[in-house]
Amino acid sequence: MKLIRRFIPYYKPYLGVFFMDLLCATILSAIDLAFPQLLRFLRETLFAQSPEKIMAGLFKLGVLLLVMYTVRCLCRWYVTYEGHIMGAKMEAGMRADLFEQFERFSFSYYDRNNTGEMMAKLVSDLFDLSELAHHGPENLFISLIKIIGSFVLLMRINVPMTLLLALVVVCMAAFSYFQNGRMRATFADNRRKIAGINVSLQDTLGGIRVVKSFAGEEIEKDKFDRSNQAFLVSKRANYRQMALFHAGNSFFEGMLYVTVLTAGGYFIAKGTLTGEDLAVYALYISVFTGPINVLIEFTEMLQKGLSGFERFLEVMDTMPSIVDAPDAKNLGADGPVRGVIDYEDVSFSYENENEAEKVLSHVNIHLNAGSNVALVGPSGGGKTTLCSLLPRFYDVTGGSVKVDGHDVRTLTQKSLRNAIGIVQQDVYLFAGSVLDNIAYGKPDATIEEIREAAKKAAIHDFIMSLPDGYDTYVGERGARLSGGQKQRIAIARVFLKNPPILILDEATSALDNESERYIQESLDLLAKGRTTITVAHRLSTIRNADEIIVVGSDGITERGDHRTLLEKGGLYAEYWNMQYT
Repeated sequence: MKLIRRFIPYYKPYLGVFFMDLLCATILSAIDLAFPQLLRFLRETLFAQSPEKIMAGLFKLGVLLLVMYTVRCLCRWYVTYEGHIMGAKMEAGMRADLFEQFERFSFSYYDRNNTGEMMAKLVSDLFDLSELAHHGPENLFISLIKIIGSFVLLMRINVPMTLLLALVVVCMAAFSYFQNGRMRATFADNRRKIAGINVSLQDTLGGIRVVKSFAGEEIEKDKFDRSNQAFLVSKRANYRQMALFHAGNSFFEGMLYVTVLTAGGYFIAKGTLTGEDLAVYALYISVFTGPINVLIEFTEMLQKGLSGFERFLEVMDTMPSIVDAPDAKNLGADGPVRGVIDYEDVSFSYENENEAEKVLSHVNIHLNAGSNVALVGPSGGGKTTLCSLLPRFYDVTGGSVKVDGHDVRTLTQKSLRNAIGIVQQDVYLFAGSVLDNIAYGKPDATIEEIREAAKKAAIHDFIMSLPDGYDTYVGERGARLSGGQKQRIAIARVFLKNPPILILDEATSALDNESERYIQESLDLLAKGRTTITVAHRLSTIRNADEIIVVGSDGITERGDHRTLLEKGGLYAEYWNMQYT
């Protein structure tokens, strides 16, 4: 019931369609209930008269039935079409809500959760909700009307006989309620297992080049088979419970007919029931068992839908770890962003308060507007983490990060990140054209602006040599381009964005020497006039930095310009000698 209460508000935008759907469902039920009574009425009136009078009344009867079933046809069309559209819109709305919620989460959420599982929650888990949203209330409403209406009409014929039928229905309802709990558990397990398949599939296809380079097809096949078989075992348990559910209800349906025939024969023998009334009872049993079957299907639909809705709520009820403050203001609202950056007594740990596991501890760094600071040091020392704290991908656990004197936690995330351009080692290109990927830095940019950004990144000539120029499809993650070409497109994207603050996170470390030389020229041009933080392993790329900060496992161990650090003969000098002597 708690889940159902959470589900009901999603009907609010569609109340007009919803109530019209229920009205049409009521008309459908009324017409179905009326037919046996009409037959009984005609048997006692029109069909009991002379042939001439019967023939005279058939035309009116035909017109009445034609009107009834024309109305029934129109109601069925509305219920089937508009009702389904309502359900599809609700499903689409939930999917949009879920997608927006995923976008609200910080990096820490994605550190803990698998992409394949998130895709399962976004796509397959919501499939059954559309049917539940439409058919759930409608089927329940129609079934209750038919069952209650049937009982009322049957009670008028024979009370004891109807009470016996009610007893069978109560037993049937108790069995269904008991079996429901088992079915829901298996449906929930199905959701988890199909998510496991998605995880395995996404992992394998995302790393297919590694798989093939290591001839790991059999390894991946075994991993997929395990998740696939786990899903099969789950489905087997699910179908076992479904089979018991349907078989049990089929047995109780049979008991309804047994009750009608045996009890009906008894009451006929006692003279309290006529053969004609028994025939009407038999007609109502079909009207009666129809909605019972619908309720059985509704129960299955409800369990499927609610198991997906429960997983949907797990995400929607998760609070993003990074949110805008209620009084957050836009960076740049008081004037152009200068790009003065301060790390003041910054400490940080990943989801852990244990001091021994902290990544950063009491770090202090100041960057003047337009200055260029480089971070070097061993892997795992916290260089990338320092960069991630500036656009607030993570929040500090101690101290503060400031831009132009404003604590980043007091700024809106959008305005903060709009002021920062990032070029990383692992370039991500979206499946689309070259133009689409460059324009991601400024969606409303003109083609002239995009071309100018590409020229600054020294990629324009290459783009023009492609078969479709700027409209050339780059493939998934830019698979049709080299590492250097992807990196240049990423640089063009930042040129187009034109932010006052720039982060270069090992932007050339994965490139060959020639590509690095050309791209470094583009990066130098990009960094000109911007406050720049560069993370680098190749020290030649940062020798002209205004300040070089060596970040080790114990925090900042050295700082100064290139010449000063070489003369000091410390860790930086050791790194330099390892690379260039």
